[in-house]
Amino acid sequence: MPSLKDLKLRIESVKSTRKITKAMQMVAAAKLRRAQEAAENARPYADQMQVVLTNLAQGVANSPSAPKLLSGTGKDETHLLVVATSERGLCGGFNSSIVRLARAHMSRLLADGKKVKILTVGKKGREQLRRDSSNLLIGHVDMSEVKRVGYANASAITKDILRQYAAGEFDVCTIFYNRFENVVTQVPTQKQLIPATFEAGDAGADSTHYEYEPDEGAILADLLPRGVAIQIFTALLENGASEQGARMSAMDNATRNAGEMIDRLTIQYNRSRQAAITTELIEIIAGAEAL
Repeated sequence: MPSLKDLKLRIESVKSTRKITKAMQMVAAAKLRRAQEAAENARPYADQMQVVLTNLAQGVANSPSAPKLLSGTGKDETHLLVVATSERGLCGGFNSSIVRLARAHMSRLLADGKKVKILTVGKKGREQLRRDSSNLLIGHVDMSEVKRVGYANASAITKDILRQYAAGEFDVCTIFYNRFENVVTQVPTQKQLIPATFEAGDAGADSTHYEYEPDEGAILADLLPRGVAIQIFTALLENGASEQGARMSAMDNATRNAGEMIDRLTIQYNRSRQAAITTELIEIIAGAEAL
């Protein structure tokens, strides 16, 4: 049974930890507001870009002059997985959920005999994947010095990916990240970047026919690389908001757990102290009676 001194030291230690987790919760809450606004402000632009690309792609989908980013390489052998996670921990299951989704997709590809390459964005995802997939890692983007994610960061990642695609180093590229819903909900998401894919609802409700000058193929050749950069930028912004939301929730839980532990330790301390006092009184009374 721990002594009174040990219990007192442990209570003080947990109180110090609670102060830290509370401070981290408040910092995450402050950062969350900015990150959430950035993610939500980027969504309309990304959605409208998708609508424009969808309308353009419908005109050249089956054309031999279609850009390679749209038509693909004609193969489905080598897959590049871009796994975007955070640089810091203490954010609950934020990073693990992304890595779990990427690993599941990777396992399906390997089971089908495909070749897999992994590009990591953020240290935490790389640390997890290096344990059992180090031979598949081909690159890493360090975001530890980035205070606020900007389009330039996404553009640099896009240039590297497009360079590899032009060199024939992969056939399909998919990005993995967490989409921000609210403070307690972040949805692990995977999205194929290359070749570009468009869902039925991406064209929007506007059925107006547009004539493009120059032709659709020329416009797509310029817009598709930008579309890839926009999707990566959006994923990084969604990840930033999701990370702060997850950290805020995790630190709130840690703060409450520390409070409960302090209450339990305080009760144990008081009981032990009362038992020690009772024992001393009994010894004093017994000694007095002996005399």
